[in-house]
Amino acid sequence: MGDLPTSVLFSCTHNAIRSAMAEAMLKHLMGHRIYVDSAGVRPGELDPFAVAAMEEIGIDLSRHRPKSFDDLEDDSFDIVVTLSPESQHRALELTRTTACEVEYWPTLDPSYVEGSRDTRLQAFREVRDQLFRRISTRFGGEGGPQV
Repeated sequence: MGDLPTSVLFSCTHNAIRSAMAEAMLKHLMGHRIYVDSAGVRPGELDPFAVAAMEEIGIDLSRHRPKSFDDLEDDSFDIVVTLSPESQHRALELTRTTACEVEYWPTLDPSYVEGSRDTRLQAFREVRDQLFRRISTRFGGEGGPQV
């Protein structure tokens, strides 16, 4: 794991599911020890399935407001974790002239899963759990939500 970064940005396509969930999880695990933010290539609408999946593990995502890279108050981060190909390209542009590490964690967009409410919610749970495991491994996180 190594030393913890001081600031982390999670990014995906719309900042409405994956990066929003990742931001909330890392904040939950680390509190104020790390500055954490998230952004999308384009802001979308917060997905209610993402809110429901996070609520199941005790994290309130309902107040998250999706934003784009252009809406960021600060664009200086130690690490940018990208969760979609489109956000990977945008993050590389953003960090081209900075000493910032960019990590690509390819993550399924669960909004593409079709079917019943239960089928769709299960896809969001799987993404949530995958992100939680990856965040815990990368940044540590004993004492976080049990998924």
